[in-house]
Amino acid sequence: MNNKPGILYLDDEENNLFSFRALFRRDFDIYTTTSAAEAIQILRENDIQVVLSDQKMAEISGVEFFELLRNEFPDPVRILVTGYADIEAVIDAINKGQVYRYITKPWNEQDLKFCIENAYEKYSRERELRTKNVELEKANAELDKFVYSTSHDLRAPLVSMLGIMEVLRVEEDKTKSREYIDMLDTTLQRLNEAVQNIIYYYQNARNQELLEEIKWEFFLDEVMRQARKSWQGVPPTLNLDISSSNQFVCDRHRLKVIVLNILSNAIRYADSEKSEMWIRIEVIQNTEKAIVRISDNGLGIENARLNKIFDAYDGHSMSGGIGLYIARQAATKIGAELHVHSIFGEGSKFTIDIPNRI
Repeated sequence: MNNKPGILYLDDEENNLFSFRALFRRDFDIYTTTSAAEAIQILRENDIQVVLSDQKMAEISGVEFFELLRNEFPDPVRILVTGYADIEAVIDAINKGQVYRYITKPWNEQDLKFCIENAYEKYSRERELRTKNVELEKANAELDKFVYSTSHDLRAPLVSMLGIMEVLRVEEDKTKSREYIDMLDTTLQRLNEAVQNIIYYYQNARNQELLEEIKWEFFLDEVMRQARKSWQGVPPTLNLDISSSNQFVCDRHRLKVIVLNILSNAIRYADSEKSEMWIRIEVIQNTEKAIVRISDNGLGIENARLNKIFDAYDGHSMSGGIGLYIARQAATKIGAELHVHSIFGEGSKFTIDIPNRI
């Protein structure tokens, strides 16, 4: 792979191009041409970071050539090669932002190399800044969606609790009161889950990676006991199949967030109309990675929603969508891949492909 900066030099004097290519071919990935049209084609077909152009050419001036590049190729840094007689045009071009710097003829090898290296550093800094801006905009958009979704998750159980409390104040039948208290308990569980998701979201975004050895039997038992809290009746039957002969190391907290949210959804959306409800967890692990498959025979997911379930708020569900969104964020942090296959009315299967950090 060629990691040298891509440099394009336009000059209508072949001797200048030959000299430039001979001097810098070991330091840079050099492209040279005597034609402005060919130079533009080179820019279209190659990764060019710095463009040099002679100012006085028969076909076009260097400043005019750079003006042509500004719309289609705004990123490459532009350096003008010129004689002292053109200094006013050069100063005007610099002031208008058409060029980064200029080099006078005859150029000094070390000065020119230093100028190109500085131009490449400028290009790299600006590219990094653009990347960070894009990431920041994406993070802000995700945060907006998350806040919107969690506000629904918090408000829905609170409204339900207020309604139940109003009914309890006037209800005299103790049997019915007990039913309302059970409803209140269920609603409180939903509220607690929403608050826990906010904590998970914050921890996933802020906390440093903390690697620990994972003992699958103990780990899954702990996660399953916590996940069962989201089911008020008899929970689905849990089947475990663990194939692990090597040590496995991972960020335990983030792995727990992933598995817990998938299991909680499998329990929450179990199909109580079926004679047998089950969840199967299969772990296949070696020295390189672990593959965790979580399958169920629950309600399943409609095809129209499959590509939205990892969004912060998919417009159909509340707490379920948030949990899977957080699971995806945690998976990204530990370099894991998260996939889902589901048939509506039959069940779902989530696959987590996790690198072994041993």
